[in-house]
Amino acid sequence: MNLLWRTLLHFLSPIRTVRGPYEVVTTRFRVLPTDLDVNRHMNNGRYLSISDIGRFDLLRSSGLWKELRRRGWYPVVASSTISYRRSLRPWQRFEVESRFLGVDERNVYLEQRFVVGGEIYARLFVRGRFLKDAGGHVPMDELVGLLGELPDWLQVPEWLLTWGTDGALPSTKSPAPSEWD
Repeated sequence: MNLLWRTLLHFLSPIRTVRGPYEVVTTRFRVLPTDLDVNRHMNNGRYLSISDIGRFDLLRSSGLWKELRRRGWYPVVASSTISYRRSLRPWQRFEVESRFLGVDERNVYLEQRFVVGGEIYARLFVRGRFLKDAGGHVPMDELVGLLGELPDWLQVPEWLLTWGTDGALPSTKSPAPSEWD
């Protein structure tokens, strides 16, 4: 609930700079008291919540958000992995830099960095999909048609493709019993 106000603020604020879908989008934040854990630094789970706002800004600043909603499409996170390097402290200003890395036959891949003064404090990789309000997922050729031609320099690192496959759970149409070995 305490991220509701931050989300609304970003949703209602004007877009500062229009970007192409493959450019880095920077979203500015400050560590608030509600972001802290018992160690008085930003809670590890808060990074994931704040990165949602960064991804929303990425879609919004590229003009994709309106078109996605018009088509009845919406993004979801299939999996993510984050590495922490330095702690974010109370009231500290930081930026979340977000960009698309590329696609495979079913997923989009993004990188997000939590940055202070040009230094990376944490880095997040996201594997996501786009689903349809009517049900099912958006075929990748339709999504790429909306995004535009993928630039040659855009490459998903091989380890990220393997990680996405190796760590994936079964499809929602397949059973996934919770059985411990």
